[in-house]
Amino acid sequence: MTIHRHFILHKPYGYLSQFRCEHNWKKMLGEIYDFPEGTMPVGRLDEDSEGLLLLTTDGKLCDLMRAKDKEKEYYVQLDGLIGEAGLNKLRNGVEIGIRGKKYLTLPCRAELIPDPGFPPRVKKIRDDRHGPTSWVSITITEGKNRQIRKMTAAAGFPTLRLVRVRVDRVVLGDLPAGEVREVGRF
Repeated sequence: MTIHRHFILHKPYGYLSQFRCEHNWKKMLGEIYDFPEGTMPVGRLDEDSEGLLLLTTDGKLCDLMRAKDKEKEYYVQLDGLIGEAGLNKLRNGVEIGIRGKKYLTLPCRAELIPDPGFPPRVKKIRDDRHGPTSWVSITITEGKNRQIRKMTAAAGFPTLRLVRVRVDRVVLGDLPAGEVREVGRF
């Protein structure tokens, strides 16, 4: 019987959600922690995104956790002050581009939240002279390429910072950026 291992990582800004890349200047997951051979990420976060990334050596569990019934929650810092009209656009679905084709996102949860107080990012986002920002929680069940960023831009509020805080019942909690926790199962 194979003993599988499972990990929770707080992926820092600037890292790819993979172990190999043809560009040797990119930062990879293997630079953060000595994961066992056969470890794979459950879904992805783009290089500019931060937060909860699940990793496992169990391919079946990986597929199960990527299923469409699994919620993914993100805290998103937006350029500008979003109101109910903007939140309703997000909630009801917006048209975005996926691989050159138009796609209407599924309805989601979107709520205004107070600043979650994350530590400053390594690369400064921008300074306050550029106007106000707001934070929202967005929960989706799909996961298209750069979907949250495309959704907020389509609603008129580009994403400045994106942090995944939950996948299904697994939460990021207070795990610091760049830290890994081995868990029994997701």
